[in-house]
Amino acid sequence: MSSILNNNSATVALATLKNVNRGLNETQSRISTGLQVRSGKENAAYFAISETMKGDSGMFKAINEGMTATKNSVATARLGAETVKDLANQMVERIAFAQSDGVDKADVQSELDALAENMQSAIDQATFNGDDLVGAASSTVTVVSGISRASGSFATTTISFDTVDLQAIQTAMAAVDVTDTSTTMAAKLVVAEGQLSNAIDAATSMGVTEKTLEGQMDFLDSLTDTLDSGISSMVDANMEEEAARLQAYQVQQQLATQSLSIANQAPGNILSLFR
Repeated sequence: MSSILNNNSATVALATLKNVNRGLNETQSRISTGLQVRSGKENAAYFAISETMKGDSGMFKAINEGMTATKNSVATARLGAETVKDLANQMVERIAFAQSDGVDKADVQSELDALAENMQSAIDQATFNGDDLVGAASSTVTVVSGISRASGSFATTTISFDTVDLQAIQTAMAAVDVTDTSTTMAAKLVVAEGQLSNAIDAATSMGVTEKTLEGQMDFLDSLTDTLDSGISSMVDANMEEEAARLQAYQVQQQLATQSLSIANQAPGNILSLFR
């Protein structure tokens, strides 16, 4: 039965065209945004996970950038400690040289005074952006190194290290006076060697801390890359598939439009029979 009031063929063709247009619009949106999951209505689980991971990735990147300043401060402190160590070693050598009675101790003392001044200059300059890790009494510095979601709870992770007191080393070395006869030359050498050992420990400590920070920063770089890759695998659109799907929808749209046009001509064809 054919009816001019209810065109079933046109209704079916129109519904098909709507479905094709809906799929075409979704495919075009995925291609334009590059995303397969853009909101919670498309895939609630993937959307929730990906948004959380995006937040974590952003925090890791920010923490990594913040650690750069700390690493630079530690690197500057390490350079200062190594310079103090080298100068302390030179002072120990001059004090050892002064152990002989035939040495002009006044000349040696002049050398020691100059080296002590150089040591003080190195300590004063071994700061980065005002961050002094070498010129005061030793203290503990704690740096946020990342975040953790272990056992479902959010927390920050930290790295702690101790500053070094190069000023105490300089003060002790500057106080050694080879012209002073109140203490033996051997005792002066023992004092100097002890401060050299402290300077070596300070330089080693700063070197280990710098290496630790660099290792954590490298890890954060790799971790954010892994997180970004994981997010991509969940929400990014497969562009090859979407391109192929777009072409298929475009063909279906043309066919559905033609079908609707043919269906809309049916009532006119029926009425033409009665002319």
